[in-house]
Amino acid sequence: MIKGKFPIDKFKGIKTPFYYYDLSLLRHTLDILKAETDKYGFTEHYAVKANANPTILKTIASYGFGADCVSGGEIKAALEAGFPANRIVFAGVGKADWEIELGLDNDIFCFNVESLAELNVINEFAAAKHKVATIEIRVNPDIDAHTHSKITTGLQENKFGINLGQLDNIIETVNKLKNINFIGLHFHIGSQITDMTVFKDLCLRVNEIQYKLLQKGIRLQNLNFGGGLGVDYHHPNHYSMPDFTNYFAVFNKLIEKSENQGIHFELGRAVVAQCGSLISKVLYIKEGETKKFAILDAGMTDLIRPAMYDAYHRTENLTSDLEIDTYDVVGPICESSDIFGKDIELNKTQRGDLIVFRTAGAYGEVMASQYNLRTLAKSYFSDTL
Repeated sequence: MIKGKFPIDKFKGIKTPFYYYDLSLLRHTLDILKAETDKYGFTEHYAVKANANPTILKTIASYGFGADCVSGGEIKAALEAGFPANRIVFAGVGKADWEIELGLDNDIFCFNVESLAELNVINEFAAAKHKVATIEIRVNPDIDAHTHSKITTGLQENKFGINLGQLDNIIETVNKLKNINFIGLHFHIGSQITDMTVFKDLCLRVNEIQYKLLQKGIRLQNLNFGGGLGVDYHHPNHYSMPDFTNYFAVFNKLIEKSENQGIHFELGRAVVAQCGSLISKVLYIKEGETKKFAILDAGMTDLIRPAMYDAYHRTENLTSDLEIDTYDVVGPICESSDIFGKDIELNKTQRGDLIVFRTAGAYGEVMASQYNLRTLAKSYFSDTL
């Protein structure tokens, strides 16, 4: 356990629970990400759904990256943070009318279209505004991401994308629509993928799709491979960022890229996960007959991933150097699923100790709720504490 990563003295007096972001680690991650994408001429659109904190968004926007949005609210947040509209992509299976109009009014880079019905609506709205909407078709490549079932998105049984058997029909329709500019295909097969073989399989499948389209005289201007690159939740001190080098090298080596073809990505978790932590305080140590419970003031309303996905977050006691003991670490929410982890080894813990959940920068603060009428946790940053 490396407690020196956290300014514990500066945490005194801050109301718990709260999110703490190490902006120096975020900037280092962004430096590496930019170097690796620039190496191959790739384009990155940060997936806003991973963390939409305004300070985080502004920091990422300052590096010149684009934004991947899945709602009108995310488009607004991206624009306010400084992401240029011409680098914003808009995905999602259920784009509302006002969200489509927002994208059209701001001349965003493109819509990632997920159904024939959606395509027709975008064309209708674009025609009414005397505009041409740029679109990519999201294709379901039927690739198993070998990740949690709730974050797998590339199989035929998932709600996302156009199945391969429907692709010819939708492209035929696209070519008949006067207010649509079709520039390429979009893929996203899942999240928290750590097996590079999965991305190799995706590359090979995309090559097959491209070859068949080229035989029909269809040349794609753009390929967007989404995100999905996983992070190390178990060893955040040793692996403070994912392996961007090997990840992008896979695509550079395997994709049969056409001349002047754009290669785009939408990494989110990989960018922000390790820079964020949730800090909580111990309310009680409850001694059961077979268990010890560390009851915290943070709960599933502050970090829902363990309850929703059975997700693991490395858990540490920041204020104890005593011998190791074992606890079920739980929150105060009136739900049996409000458990961060069972049989967690912590330095002997008592009321008032500070507990940290590591690797919480992605899908932590952004998924928080006010269930049980709880107050949302505030966020603090290494640069301003």
